[in-house]
Amino acid sequence: MDTLSIDIFDLGLAAVLVVFLAAIMLPISLGLSRSIIIAAARTCIQLMLIGLILKIVFASARLDWVIAIAMVMLLVAGREVMVRQEHRFSGWWGYGLGTFSMFLSSFLVTLIALLVIISPHPWYEPRYAIPLLGMILGNTMTGVALAVNNLTRAAVHEQAKIEARLMLGYGPQVALSDIRRQSIHSGLIPIVNAMAAAGIVSLPGMMTGQILAGVPPIEAVKYQILIMFMIAAGSGFGTLGAVWLGSRRLFDERHRLRLDRLRSRGNGGFTRRHG
Repeated sequence: MDTLSIDIFDLGLAAVLVVFLAAIMLPISLGLSRSIIIAAARTCIQLMLIGLILKIVFASARLDWVIAIAMVMLLVAGREVMVRQEHRFSGWWGYGLGTFSMFLSSFLVTLIALLVIISPHPWYEPRYAIPLLGMILGNTMTGVALAVNNLTRAAVHEQAKIEARLMLGYGPQVALSDIRRQSIHSGLIPIVNAMAAAGIVSLPGMMTGQILAGVPPIEAVKYQILIMFMIAAGSGFGTLGAVWLGSRRLFDERHRLRLDRLRSRGNGGFTRRHG
C-alpha cells in the first residue's frame, strides 16, 4: 500500500484553519490569537528542523548522536516542567526536581523497551530509540508538571492545616499525606484517561500514523499497546519520584514546613509565618 504524500499546498490549507481560529478569537478578547499563531509557527519550524536532524541521525545510527538528542529532549522537558509551576522550588531544585525524576523514569523505561522488548540491532537504533523516548518523555513531563504543581499549590493553600498536624505530633509525610495522594492522582489522570479511551473514543497518534503509512492495523495495535504501557510506567514512576522528592524538600531537618523554599510566579517568594 502506497503512502499518500502531502505537499506544501496541503499544509497551507490546514494552516488556514488555524489562522481562521485565531481570527475568531480576536473579538472574544481571550488574548490567545497571538499565542495560537506563534505556537503554529513554532510547530512548523521545530518539526521541520527535527525532521532534517533525524534524517541525518537515522542515516548515521551513531550512539553519541542519540545520546545528544536524548539529553536535549530531557533538558527542554525539565524547563517546561519548571515554567508550568505556579509555585516552584527555588534554586536548582526548581529545575532539577522534575528533570531528575523524568531522567530516572523515562530513560529507564525506554532502555527496558529497547533492550528487552523490541530489541532492535543495534539496541540504540535511532529509528526506534528517539521516537520511543520522545513519546514516553513527553507524557511523563505532563504528569510530573501536574503533580508537582498540585503539590506546591496545595502546600501553600493548606499551610495552616499542615502546621496544625505537625504541632499535634504528626511526622512531615503524614501531615502531607492527603496532598501527596491528590498530587499523584492529578499526575496520573492524563495517561489513565488516555488508556481508558484508547480505541473507543480516540485512535492514539502512533497507531493512526502507522495505519496511514500502510502498516497492517493489528501490527499497529500491538505497537500502540506497547507504547501505552511504557508511557504509563514512565509517567507513574516519574510522578511518584517527583512527589516524593518535592514533599521532602518542603520540610527541613527539624520537620518544619518551609514555604520559603518556593518561588511564586506572582510575588517571588513566601515568608514562613511564626506563631
